[in-house]
Amino acid sequence: MGDRANLVLIGMPGAGKSTVGILLAKALARPFLDTDIYLQSREGKPLQAIIQERGIEFFKDLEENYVLSLACEGYVIATGGSVVYSQRAMEHLRRSGRLLFLDLSFPLLARRIQDMDARGIVRTPGQELEALYRERKPLYEKYADIRIACDHKDHERVVREILLLLGAR
Repeated sequence: MGDRANLVLIGMPGAGKSTVGILLAKALARPFLDTDIYLQSREGKPLQAIIQERGIEFFKDLEENYVLSLACEGYVIATGGSVVYSQRAMEHLRRSGRLLFLDLSFPLLARRIQDMDARGIVRTPGQELEALYRERKPLYEKYADIRIACDHKDHERVVREILLLLGAR
């Protein structure tokens, strides 16, 4: 694993990408970037406000453009869960590093996500979490270089497993 390659975390909202990302960046002494926070800070408003004001398609395009604008090396990057809808964004992320899918089963994910609207989750109107999970999981699997099973593991254990899989010390 080259130090210049990004480590890109993908997965459902609630899978732990941001928390694992921070811990992984700390363990590897790398900079950390959360694309949701980056997008929110650049737009000056929460994800959910952007979705409500401009719609899902606008948000997806905006997210794609921000991800395509990333030109960083050696980062740990936590992506928004909806980035997998953009083939262009996923190819851009893959060119810069390795894609790590944090895979959490639906029952555990459902326990973590209590209010989808408050989280700014991209979904069609009325779409339930389980339908969203079934829609996105094949996309995460398609793009992942490495799949990390996260069920019944705390964030620290997930980070240790990633470090082992990457051959890092």
